[in-house]
Amino acid sequence: MCTAPAKRHTGRKVMKTRRRMRQAMLTVIMLCTLCVSTVLAKNEEKSSRADEVTVLFTHDIHSHLDEFKVADGKVGGFGRLKTALDKERSGNPATFVFDGGDFSMGTLYQTVYETEAAELTMLGRLGYDAVTFGNHEFDYRSEGTANMFHSALENAQDDPSIVLPKFVTANIDWQKNDSKDNRLIQNALEDYGSTPYTVVEREGVRIGVFGVLGEDAEACAPESGLNFEPIVDTSKEVVKELEKEGVDMIVCLSHSGTNEDEDKSEDEILAKEVPQIDVIVSAHTHTKLEEYIKSGDTYIVSAGCYGEYLGDLKMSPTDDGRWELEKYTLHHLDETVVPDAKVNEELATYKKLVNEEYLSRFDYTFDKVLAENGVAFTQMDRFAGELKEDPLGSIIADSYVYAVEQAEGDAYEKVDAAVAPSGTIRDTLQKGALTVSDAFNVCSLGIGADRIPGYPLVSVYLTGAELKTAAEIDVSVSPIMTTAQLYPSGLHWTYNPNRMMLNRVTDAALYDDLSQDSEKTRKELEDDKLYRVVAGLYSAQMLGAVEDTSKGLLKITPKDRDGKAVKDFEKHIIHDKNGAELKEWYALAGYLESFDKNKEGISQIPQHYAKAQGRKEEIDSKNIIELVKQPNKFAFIVYGAVIIIILLLILTVRFLIKRRKKKKNMIY
Repeated sequence: MCTAPAKRHTGRKVMKTRRRMRQAMLTVIMLCTLCVSTVLAKNEEKSSRADEVTVLFTHDIHSHLDEFKVADGKVGGFGRLKTALDKERSGNPATFVFDGGDFSMGTLYQTVYETEAAELTMLGRLGYDAVTFGNHEFDYRSEGTANMFHSALENAQDDPSIVLPKFVTANIDWQKNDSKDNRLIQNALEDYGSTPYTVVEREGVRIGVFGVLGEDAEACAPESGLNFEPIVDTSKEVVKELEKEGVDMIVCLSHSGTNEDEDKSEDEILAKEVPQIDVIVSAHTHTKLEEYIKSGDTYIVSAGCYGEYLGDLKMSPTDDGRWELEKYTLHHLDETVVPDAKVNEELATYKKLVNEEYLSRFDYTFDKVLAENGVAFTQMDRFAGELKEDPLGSIIADSYVYAVEQAEGDAYEKVDAAVAPSGTIRDTLQKGALTVSDAFNVCSLGIGADRIPGYPLVSVYLTGAELKTAAEIDVSVSPIMTTAQLYPSGLHWTYNPNRMMLNRVTDAALYDDLSQDSEKTRKELEDDKLYRVVAGLYSAQMLGAVEDTSKGLLKITPKDRDGKAVKDFEKHIIHDKNGAELKEWYALAGYLESFDKNKEGISQIPQHYAKAQGRKEEIDSKNIIELVKQPNKFAFIVYGAVIIIILLLILTVRFLIKRRKKKKNMIY
């Protein structure tokens, strides 16, 4: 009678146990199904992702939208670039296209930078995915930069076929750049839709792209008015955000550059400090890396400048989530590449606008021939590579003197010297017909107080002692900073490279370099006398910055004719008889047109520019007399310090000898 309830209780326990087992089995089955589904989904995602990615890149195009001349033909141009881009895209739909900045400033197309935004608009027409700032995007100051972005937006609104590239700029801290001028740029970037980074997805591959501007590039952008954060700190922050986005690859468009000195090579430092970056497109230094630089799993690549080459990376994913570079190519856009006809039609439209909106002011046209040239001037890949006189620099400096004389007419006041720094010379003069476009390309930088493109010439006064200091800057500083090399007209100097730094110039005097006399008259410099010096606006401003740059060791103070220090260089701009600013490039164009004519009435470049004329003469001597003669104040300081050190050493030795003798006497 007591067993029946026990059986019922046991049955309930068995049923509960079986039910729990079924529930557990169902749970296990569901979990297994979920896991299998997840694995299958991941496998499906992997299988749908491209096995190879193509990354195409350019940088430092500098408004070279059209083909340009080199020693052995014509290269570059957006027509050829479009053909090359289309070919690579057709071979792999997982193709991404980026630009590392300085897409503007370098040819006549830049003269419609504000009104037409030709460069950024054409990058959109060519299908670029993302671009970033270079220092030269700020050459027309905050107003010009802002106008360029708004013009590009208007172009895209008027023509739906234009898809503007994403604009990425990560290391501007707007809280630290809160000024009226800077807000112009900030508002324009916001209107454009600019962000610190963007994610571009194609064929299942998601690439995170961001842009930074480095320390040296910032120093080369005095007109920007902006302060940029360190690229390493910024990149670390952006990489964290991109990792949260779950991107497959991280590309940094770095307008910072590489350097033979690894301690100064900003992008190599960036690669070491932020190893999560897969690719660094390294711009600014115009480097052409025939072989990529690899740091860990980061690839650093560069494709030269002016759009002569298209960089091409073929990359495949690795098991650890990084990317392996299978093939690295720099496609040379030479005459074997057929230009895209439609792109060339667009460029013809821009060329017409340049003629109408800019060159008409000077009574010139884009392709007007100024002169025939038979002189083999130095090519830009070798220009300023070593300290020496260069005929290209000489003809530019001579053109300044000639242009001032023409502009001032009867009121001309003699120019004693003119200087052209290597850093402002952007192109060379090729053999054959030289056009207005060619002349502009040589001196293409900047904008004047009149808001018209092209740096104007300015007139200042320096003492004879300061002219000698300028020569010393050339021979002592330019070997370590090539952009500081000076090319003179009217001022000649002799130097010995074996002498002590800042005391290498042994002689400096004035000569009339535009004189046709076979023997040019020498005129001694008087240390306290004021001499009239002509240079470009930017160059003159840099002369005034010599003291800060040299930490007070060297000092040049540009003055007015009364000897008062110049504070506003724009008040010393040279104007022609009609009141127009005398532009650097226009001075060169006029000089090229001024020489003796051939039967067709075309100016001929004189053959004396085919060789050096003794403007910078090196005396390579290690003779002790040559090394110590004519010491300047820096030499006296060093010699004095050396003498003091020697005297201290002698006194110390004498003291030690006396002390030793005294000890010996005490022992005995």
